[in-house]
Amino acid sequence: MLFSYTKLICRRVLYEIATSAVEDVECGGHSAADGGTTTRNPAVRRLLWSALVMLSKLAVVAACAAAVWYFMGWIFVIQLVLVAVVAYLAAGGGYRWFYVAFKTAPRDLKAVIRYIGLLLQVRRYQKNNSNICDIFRQQVAKHPKKVCFIFEDTEWTFSQVDEYSNKIANVFKDHGFRKGDTVGLLMENRPEYVCIWLGLAKLGVITPLINFNLRLNPLVHSITIGKCQALIFSSEITDAIKDVASNLPSNIVLYRWSPVSNNETVGLGEKNLTTLISEAPSTPPVVNEKVGYNDRLLYIYTSGTTGLPKAAVITHARSIFIVGGLTRVIGFKPSDRFYVALPLYHTAGGIGSIGQALFFGSSVVIRKKFSASAYMSDIRKYECTVGQYIGEMCRYILAVPPKPEDKQHKLRLIYGNGLRPQIWTKFVERFNIPRVAEFYGATEGNANIVNIDNKVGAIGFVSRILPVVYPISIIKVEPETGEPIRNGKGLCTVCKPGEPGVFVGKINPNNPSRAFLGYVNEKESQKKIVYDVFSKGDSAFISGDLLVSDEFGYLYFKDRTGDTFRWKGENVSTSEVEAVISNLIDYRDAVVYGVEVRGMEGRAGMAAIVDQDDTLDLKTLAEGVTKALPSYARPQFIRIMRKVDLTGTFKLKKRDLQQDGFDPVTIKDKLYFMSSSASYETLTEEIYNNIFTGKIRL
Repeated sequence: MLFSYTKLICRRVLYEIATSAVEDVECGGHSAADGGTTTRNPAVRRLLWSALVMLSKLAVVAACAAAVWYFMGWIFVIQLVLVAVVAYLAAGGGYRWFYVAFKTAPRDLKAVIRYIGLLLQVRRYQKNNSNICDIFRQQVAKHPKKVCFIFEDTEWTFSQVDEYSNKIANVFKDHGFRKGDTVGLLMENRPEYVCIWLGLAKLGVITPLINFNLRLNPLVHSITIGKCQALIFSSEITDAIKDVASNLPSNIVLYRWSPVSNNETVGLGEKNLTTLISEAPSTPPVVNEKVGYNDRLLYIYTSGTTGLPKAAVITHARSIFIVGGLTRVIGFKPSDRFYVALPLYHTAGGIGSIGQALFFGSSVVIRKKFSASAYMSDIRKYECTVGQYIGEMCRYILAVPPKPEDKQHKLRLIYGNGLRPQIWTKFVERFNIPRVAEFYGATEGNANIVNIDNKVGAIGFVSRILPVVYPISIIKVEPETGEPIRNGKGLCTVCKPGEPGVFVGKINPNNPSRAFLGYVNEKESQKKIVYDVFSKGDSAFISGDLLVSDEFGYLYFKDRTGDTFRWKGENVSTSEVEAVISNLIDYRDAVVYGVEVRGMEGRAGMAAIVDQDDTLDLKTLAEGVTKALPSYARPQFIRIMRKVDLTGTFKLKKRDLQQDGFDPVTIKDKLYFMSSSASYETLTEEIYNNIFTGKIRL
């Protein structure tokens, strides 16, 4: 109400000003009857137009301020003004601050308006104590026959998804499961995957979404830390479950699902879920305990790039904020058709895109597994308007030989995270992508940002005018350890434009956008919180990712803390070196890391490169890195491999490679080192010993 009323007042004021101004210009301040002359001076008209544009912006600012006042309180608005003044003074109090403010105001205003819309929507769900099932039920009532999911040319309508999930709920209700219980899910991508956890959610049962690629100890670990009382696994995962059955909790109940109904057993004492589903009613379950807005929905595991996976807590409130935030800020539409080849056990695909169907009634095409060669052809075939990517996917797609039909599609945008700046423009131009909405955010974190204006390479932005609206920041840390660098008052030091630092998000438990839910393991959660950040007693989620900003507030990914290393007194970003090498070797996999060299301070760069057909040109590689990288950033060692391990979200693993070092006695792969002539030569045991004893200096 207040927002609308303020807009009406501003519009009326603008109308009166414009009317009187036009009359003055055209009549010279007098009526025509008084003999006034008409002024047609172009400079005057331009000045008038500029004034009207500025007044329009001021009107929008006033409306936004009124809305912020209404939702946040007058003290918050005063804080915004004070922060703006401080930002102005910190910038030197000169014209440059006004220039930056003028350039970024349209972007910031757009973001603020969309953010307010998101807060309005979230507040409505919170007030009604709504859960994801309540919201989905509304979509089913709106369009029961509309296509919800498409999988291998089979279409699932909204009513079919609802009925299947009801069957799941009825099965597990009859088996004694209730609100707060935990049932793990281990299954490849398919519509039934979503129906299963959605059905369990109708009872208030929490579902840990376990990576179906895990085997042996990591699999047992994920089931255990998820506190699973039961486990649903699909038939293709049977062998993996057999391998670990003796190590699973003795009281865990196993349910086996298969695409075809049969009565066979695999000897694990498991229940046949397919048969149970076929016999269950499709009517909504009778639930005695209300599943609320703040109740737990899922456990989603971290990718495991730095060790064993950790189970992050996703509540109904968190899922609503994730899906609503992407929709509002990026600008998705209910009429969009999404293409998802990401694993559904991950937040990006399983919540971000699947949620567009469950929350907003969009249609989603689900692919069982990612295929670089099929990505664009699938998008053409299913007439998708939004494509999703993550990690190294775009590099793999770009490595596919060009086709005449590459630009023939209906995509209006792609979104995701991990599109490297070095291939961004090439990808967009080759496939004629109108818009890229790169976003950044950790599954467990509260610091989420989006590139809303197609800025090449940026993962989002922080406002230079009013940063306190969305309290995220970049703080200085020790690059190798990730420990915050503090000032004389014991507070964290905020980075200036161009200075790399760790991305943090201030924690506010009462705000869904600022709350930090952490992991199931409370001790692990505490490791991701830093205290006394901006003021004594406050706290923030620390991402572990190194970012850098420019003077306009655009943020760019640099590296992960721990991956960055120092060599010859300089910090080396592994992600930047990987991007350069990848371009030189036709987008093949390359992992860069630092290795210790006896007698040398820091770590020397080493690159493990995939070369399955022995076609890698080491001369071209050496010339390329010499030309593109400073001397301290050039890999001193090369390891040739047949393959490198990837996480389920297409991130490269490097921990084991780093521990291997560069010893040719223990490593059976081909090894090379950069000689004094700036070429890569074979690393023999003799040369290794000479490096080890200091006879050869790197």
